[in-house]
Amino acid sequence: MAAKLLNQFRVLCTRNHQPLRHKFPYDNGSSLALHRAFSQVSLESVPAANSSSSVVSERPVSSHGQTKSNDNLNKVSTISSLNKVELAKFSAIAETWWDAEGPFKPLHKMNPTRLAFIRSTLCRQFRKDPTSARPFEGVKIVDVGCGGGILSEPLARMGATVMGIDAVEKNIKIAQLHAELDPVTSTIEYCCTTAEKLVEEQREFDVVIALEVIEHVSDPAEFCKSLAALTVSNGATLISTINRSMRSYAAAIVAAEYILHWLPKGTHQWSSFLTPEELVLILQRASINVQEMAGFVYDPLRGLWSLSDDISVNFIAFGTKNS
Repeated sequence: MAAKLLNQFRVLCTRNHQPLRHKFPYDNGSSLALHRAFSQVSLESVPAANSSSSVVSERPVSSHGQTKSNDNLNKVSTISSLNKVELAKFSAIAETWWDAEGPFKPLHKMNPTRLAFIRSTLCRQFRKDPTSARPFEGVKIVDVGCGGGILSEPLARMGATVMGIDAVEKNIKIAQLHAELDPVTSTIEYCCTTAEKLVEEQREFDVVIALEVIEHVSDPAEFCKSLAALTVSNGATLISTINRSMRSYAAAIVAAEYILHWLPKGTHQWSSFLTPEELVLILQRASINVQEMAGFVYDPLRGLWSLSDDISVNFIAFGTKNS
């Protein structure tokens, strides 16, 4: 039975993959094309966990970001979107963040592909040289839900001024210890806090990134409002997550957790996944216009991830904030 399921998983992972991306044209900064495509989708279908919010330890935050007007701040709810159950899951495995063969092995393998998309979109947005070794010089980035820092560190090496935040204090400690091993990454500012707390502190960044985080929060819409509030006008927001599809259930839960044992059982709840249409609408209502979307597909024969136009399982969205 397991062999049969694994074979089916390989078929799901390798069919109909084209190295393309979904690009969304906009007229005068509006999202007319996207609105026509998704006008029939209701946000009432977006799942929200029932877990209550949790309070995280607070630390003083230095001023990497800019300040914003109180009018802008007042539009955003400061209710935490944290999910206690999800925090406990990641706290239990925090020490394994930099073990490339441990529970976070899928993220380590996916990281080069995620970074390729981030580098490409941000270089275009900020008119940076994509061939430069440090194209993000002068760009302020916050990595929301940074974990042990596996994304924050390469962003810092590409020249960005990086702040990494996470609600799990163990994750922050691991990230700080690992960053200190390299003078370049030792400049990263790590803080055990939440996006909502940064909004309260009136922080803003050129780029706000939240990869594989939104499926673990209790209120995706409120979470995206906070991400938008942290993004400067004409700045960029990037979110990656897992589509709520039958293929994602087969690949991200049945195969990844129960057959291949890439992830601890119970890491993901299928009902907490968002479809691309739902994510686009949530971001639109938070004043973020999605400009580009791509899928991440895994080739089990080569053990490699690549970008694709197949967004049926893992996908990433790049958007810009309305001016």
